Amino acid sequence: MLQVTVGIRELKRHLSSYIREARSGASVIITNRGEPVARLMPMGRSLEERMGDLVDAGLLGWSGKKLAGITPVVHRQGQQSVADLLLEDRE
Repeated sequence: MLQVTVGIRELKRHLSSYIREARSGASVIITNRGEPVARLMPMGRSLEERMGDLVDAGLLGWSGKKLAGITPVVHRQGQQSVADLLLEDRE
């Protein structure tokens, strides 16, 4: 990944060009008097896009449907919730 370093003043003057850099995959390190203070990075791809790439590569098989829920293995007894039991156990 390409990394570009720019001062705040320069960033203000040419913000559009640095956004283009980030959009193309570069990481822009923003400095204040030579000290790094922030990073401008490209947005991550969505989960659906990444899963689609895995399906296209043959590494993942997926019908596109949501998974069915699973039945809990353990059932609680009594009226207390699991959260209440955990809090009680921590005391």
